[in-house]
Amino acid sequence: MTPLDLAPVPVGLLLREWRAARRLSQLDLSLDANISARHLSCIETGKSQPSRALLMRLADVLDMPLRERNALLRAGGYAPSYPESGLDTPAMGRINKAIAFILGQQEPYPAFLMNRHWDILATNQAAQRINGFLLDGRPGKHANMLRAVFDPDDLRGRMTNWDDVGSTLIGHLHALVAGSPTDSKARALLDEILAYPDVPSRWRLRDLDTPPAPLLTTEFRHRGVALSFFSTITTFGTPRDITIDELHIESCFPMDEATAQFCRQLGG
Repeated sequence: MTPLDLAPVPVGLLLREWRAARRLSQLDLSLDANISARHLSCIETGKSQPSRALLMRLADVLDMPLRERNALLRAGGYAPSYPESGLDTPAMGRINKAIAFILGQQEPYPAFLMNRHWDILATNQAAQRINGFLLDGRPGKHANMLRAVFDPDDLRGRMTNWDDVGSTLIGHLHALVAGSPTDSKARALLDEILAYPDVPSRWRLRDLDTPPAPLLTTEFRHRGVALSFFSTITTFGTPRDITIDELHIESCFPMDEATAQFCRQLGG
């Protein structure tokens, strides 16, 4: 159970937090949601009780993830709208087939299935081979991509462009924290990541002037072998389940022929 489940936040306060996270004034949100600014103000101060339909409309305007939409409905006294199915349940059978197909098609290059907090839920064989090479056959310390990248005893020790990778990933994590004010796990993860050794102090503040790069490039060097990949992210469109909404697949592609050839050779 989350702190939100144990002590529900007033719906008005929750709306105000999300409006601030999206940098919208009351007037902006009221116009987009087709309600009066006075009505919205009364909702935020607790003087008016919003209907379920209005909360759903406000959630659409605020572009809230499904998990946060459920939290908003609970705060308003309504039952959640979106289920959360485990990946190992029959309901997720077709999704699992699609995930396995995407991961398999990425061979002989690495691919990872992760949730919104960068927990690694599955990989293809290529990802395991590359990690095995970089870590000399020992398993990684972490089942979370951010921890693996920021821990000097994990993949970070093999990266030659760690400053660029770390800066990009911390930017995404800052954006998640700022864009999801009820996500206490994301805030805790940010604090943990910033506590790793030699993390620049400037990364403690969100950089609003430099948007994250559209493609992340990661470079490694180990045993005289230089590897360079760029990554793309795949998500599932129009999800109706929280689990699917929070999944993404990171696919790594070789930046040069030497990396491609090494991956092919490593895969036999």
